[in-house]
Amino acid sequence: MAAAAASFSAAVSDRPVISISKSPKVLPVFSSGFLRKTSREALISGPRRRSSLISSVLSSSSPPAAAAAPEVLPEQAFVSRFAPDEPRKGCDVLVEALEREGVTRVFAYPGGASLEIHQALTRSNIIRNVLPRHEQGGVFAAEGYARATGFPGVCIATSGPGATNLVSGLADALLDSCPIVAITGQVPRRMIGTDAFQETPIVEVTRSITKHNYLVLDVEDIPRIVREAFFLAKSGRPGPVLIDLPKDIQQQLVIPNWDQPMRLPGYLSRLPKPPHHSLLEQIVRLISESKKPVLYVGGGCLDSAEELNQFVSLTGIPVASTLMGLGSYPLSDELSLSMLGMHGTVYANYAVDKSDLLLAFGVRFDDRVTGKLEAFASRAKIVHIDIDSAEIGKNKQPHVSVCADIKLALGALNEILEGKMGRKMNLDFSAWRRELSEQKGRFPLNYKTFGDAIPPQYAIQVLDELTGGNAIISTGVGQHQMWAAQFYKYRRPRQWLTSGGLGAMGFGLPAAIGAAVGRPEAVVVDIDGDGSFLMNVQELATIRADNIPVKIMVLNNQHLGMVVQWEDRFYKANRAHTFLGNPAKEDQIFPDMLKFAEACDVPAARVTKKDEVRAAIRKMLETPGPYLLDVVVPHQEHVLPMIPSGGAFKDVITDGDGRRSY
Repeated sequence: MAAAAASFSAAVSDRPVISISKSPKVLPVFSSGFLRKTSREALISGPRRRSSLISSVLSSSSPPAAAAAPEVLPEQAFVSRFAPDEPRKGCDVLVEALEREGVTRVFAYPGGASLEIHQALTRSNIIRNVLPRHEQGGVFAAEGYARATGFPGVCIATSGPGATNLVSGLADALLDSCPIVAITGQVPRRMIGTDAFQETPIVEVTRSITKHNYLVLDVEDIPRIVREAFFLAKSGRPGPVLIDLPKDIQQQLVIPNWDQPMRLPGYLSRLPKPPHHSLLEQIVRLISESKKPVLYVGGGCLDSAEELNQFVSLTGIPVASTLMGLGSYPLSDELSLSMLGMHGTVYANYAVDKSDLLLAFGVRFDDRVTGKLEAFASRAKIVHIDIDSAEIGKNKQPHVSVCADIKLALGALNEILEGKMGRKMNLDFSAWRRELSEQKGRFPLNYKTFGDAIPPQYAIQVLDELTGGNAIISTGVGQHQMWAAQFYKYRRPRQWLTSGGLGAMGFGLPAAIGAAVGRPEAVVVDIDGDGSFLMNVQELATIRADNIPVKIMVLNNQHLGMVVQWEDRFYKANRAHTFLGNPAKEDQIFPDMLKFAEACDVPAARVTKKDEVRAAIRKMLETPGPYLLDVVVPHQEHVLPMIPSGGAFKDVITDGDGRRSY
C-alpha cells in the first residue's frame, strides 16, 4: 500500500516523494504544494499573558514589544505524567506528542471518532482546548493562531463530516502558506473502506490541499508522525499537514518511543540551500545600474522584516506590498507605496509599471497582483527570490532567480551592500522617489462623504487612529477586506490576518479568535462584512463561553458588496441574488446583528451616522471582553482604485460608485 501511495503521488506531481519503509504502517501523501513559502525554522511570537489593558493602547501610539517565542521545553527537560515504561493509550501518546512540540492551545470539536482524543485532552495539564461551534471555525481559528504567532496552529475534528468541514481551511492554509496541523479521527482500521458510519477517506480528499498528510496504521508511529508533521508544517514553505487517526489506534495501549528519528530524506534533500554569492552579487550590480527600482514584497517576507528594513535603509528603494505581505514593511514609512495589484494604490502600480528593476521577494506573481501578465513590469528586469522553486518562472520569467530562504538572502545582500557602500558604489534614487511622491500627491487613497452616511473607509481610519495602528486585524472577504488593507496602517508583521489566495468568506471571526488566544496581550479586531460574518456567526458563542476579548466591527451594507460592485461596473447594475436583507422590508436591517450578539450574551451596539462613529469605536475598544459593533454603511460604495481582472495599469479605475450608471 505504501509503495502504491508513493507511485500515485509521483505520477501526479513532479515533487519528491518521501521514501517509505517496507512496513505499511503509515501512508504519507504529498501534494503539489510540497515546498511551501519562506520561513524561519525557529518560528516566533508564541502565546504570552495579557500584559496591558486596551486603554493603554488607546493612549499610546508606540508599538508593543515583539511577541515572545512559544515556551517549548527542551526534550530532555520534558516531564511526562506517565512513567517511562508505563503503557498508555494512543490518544494519550498523541496529546503528549503535541505537548512535546510546545502546543498549549488546540481548537477541537469532538465526535465519535475523536472522542478518545478529547478524553486525553482532559488529562493534560498543559493543553487547553478552545471549543469552536463548527469545525470550519476551528480550522480558521488554528490559522489565525498560526498567522498571529508564527507557531503552527492545531485543530482537531472527528471523522466524516467533521473532517470534511476542515477542507476550506486546509485549502486556505496551503494557498497562503500557513503552518497548521489538523488531526482527524477515523473509523477503526477494520472498517476503513466499508462505507462505515461517518467514514470519509480524508487523506484522499485532502491530498491536493495539504502539504503532507498521514493515515496512521500503527500506534508506535504516533511520536514520529507528530514530530514530522510539525517540522513539515513550519519548515521550507509553510503549509497544512493532516494526521488521520483511526479510533482503534487511539485506544490501543503502547509504551511510546520518543527517540524515533524522522523519515524525511526526500524532503530534507529538497530544502533550499543558502543562496549563491555570485547570484547575490549579480543582484547588487543590477541595483547599482538601475534608475527606477521597486521592491515587490509578499507573505514570504513576514519573518524577514528586520532584514527587509535594513535592505531598504541601505538602498533607498521604494516598497510595494502584496495583500499577504502587508506589515512586512511599515505602511506609514515614506518609502512605502502601500499595496499593489487590483485594489492597490495608483502610485504602487505606477511604480511597477515604470520601473526598470523589479525586486520580487517572497511573492508568487498572483493574478490579483499582475493582471495582464504581458503588461506587468514590462519595462523592468526582474529579480525573483523565493523559497519554493515551483514559483520561480511559473507566471513571470525572471532575469535573475534565487531559490532560497528570503531571510538568508536578504541578510547576505545586506552584507554585500554594506561592504560596497562608501567604496565604489553610491546609490541615489532620489529623482525616482520624487517622481513617486508626485504620484502619491496626485492619487491619494480617498473617499467621498454623503450626508450623515458612514463611509466604510472612515470607520477603518478611526479604528486605526484609536488603536495607534497596533491592533491585530482579521477580515472576512470582500469590499471590507480591501478597505481594511488600504486604510489601516500596519506597522509590523503578523498584524494582518486575511484569506488571500482562497478568498474564504467567514474567515474573520474565527481567525480573530485564534489570534486572541495566541496573542492575549494584543488588541484583536475582526473587521467584517455582513455576508462574511454570517458564515461563521456561531462563533459568537465561542468568544462568550471562553471570554475571548475579540472586537467585531461589521461594515453592514446588506449586500454582497464586492459582487455588487462588479454588477455595477460590468453587468449594468443587474442584481443577481446579492441582496442579503429581507425583500419584504428593505428599509430595515436584516438580519439583526444585535440580536445574534444578544443571544450569545455579547455586548453590542449599532451606529448609523458618521458623527457617532468615533465614540462608538472607542466604546467598543474600552469595553472588557468581546464586543460587536454594527456599522451601517451604504451599499453603493466601490473599492477604488480598481484594475479590472486581466487588465493592465493603463486600465485603472479611480472614480465612481454605485450611484451612477456605467
